[in-house]
Amino acid sequence: MNALDGVRVLDLTRALAGPYCSMMLGDYGADVIKIEMPGKGDDTRTWAPPSIGDESAYFLSINRNKRSITLNLRHPDGRKAFLDLAEGADVVVENFTPGVVDRLGISYDTVRALNPGIVYASISGFGQTGPYRTRSAYDQVMQGIGGIMSLTGEPGRLPVKMGIALTDIGAGMMAAYAITMSLFHRQRNGGQGQYIDVSMLDLQVAWLTYMAGYYFATGKNPEKVGAAHPTLVPYQAFMCQDGKYINVAVGSERLWERFCKAMDREDLFDHPDYARNPDRVRSRDKLVPLLQEVFLQEPVGRWVAQLGDGGVPCGPVNELSDVFSDPQVLFREMLLEVPHPSLGTVKQAGIPIKLSDTPGSIRRHPPLLGEHTAEVLGEIGYSAEEVRRLKEEEAV
Repeated sequence: MNALDGVRVLDLTRALAGPYCSMMLGDYGADVIKIEMPGKGDDTRTWAPPSIGDESAYFLSINRNKRSITLNLRHPDGRKAFLDLAEGADVVVENFTPGVVDRLGISYDTVRALNPGIVYASISGFGQTGPYRTRSAYDQVMQGIGGIMSLTGEPGRLPVKMGIALTDIGAGMMAAYAITMSLFHRQRNGGQGQYIDVSMLDLQVAWLTYMAGYYFATGKNPEKVGAAHPTLVPYQAFMCQDGKYINVAVGSERLWERFCKAMDREDLFDHPDYARNPDRVRSRDKLVPLLQEVFLQEPVGRWVAQLGDGGVPCGPVNELSDVFSDPQVLFREMLLEVPHPSLGTVKQAGIPIKLSDTPGSIRRHPPLLGEHTAEVLGEIGYSAEEVRRLKEEEAV
């Protein structure tokens, strides 16, 4: 049994934020029906290279545990089929530009009139209200507007975005969280659904947390510190003898003592320039180069072992080939293989939240375009002849 067994989700999303949200719901048992444009489908089906066979690696990574149907929502019969599905659904998720669902005739108000219990989630760059609501939003742009790029990278160098689309993924996670809250509320309050408005910009502003706190406290924009920490030293990456990097996190005076012992540099422990963290922050420009020279004397594996044995939080800066061969990652089943009808099997990053009684599972491969159209429409009473007619009229 999965936690969301019996929950039906109509997934109108494409690209990343929405599909990540619906994948999270699907991983825990929801019946996710991915609704795509006939003949085209989700944009990410063509985001290649790389591909695995004829399937985009990007699409495969975020669309498991879903059934794909094609509906032309601009066609009256395609729209009717969607509304027929919505009458028996629990959740609708969409990430169109604000206003599009109104023009298509599938807005929250329209669906709620048929199904008062619907939980309807809209994910967008700037939200459904405000002066920016209709602006286009891609992760690269949003990382800049939300301030995260101003905090990332080396001092005096160009702004750097995160290596993954964290704004898209974070918005998808936030939407999944909001949907499960709303389903819980519905259960406790007479079956009443509600509308959810998730903004990528709102998410980023909320994520600023302690950096926002620094700004509120000082009135100054935080400076970029690269792989370092603005208020803790040493708390950053250092290059080792083999050209690989180690991350070290000395977050307390107790850890500073352990660090000095593990590095065989006990002379640094009570040095007046380094004895307390405020001293180390003021002396960052002296201490960091000194430590860098020491780290260059041994390879990363030796330092990870030595510092780890000394009780110092540390770890290598892994490439993905290291991540997906790491014994902890493998033990936690964060690398899985899923049978696929045309590719044999496809590898997937695993399911991160481990529930004791209702664990998640991968039950369905990332679907072929329209693979389940007849199946899903048949479940709500459409005959095979009706489905054939809809295909001929390009409504599905």
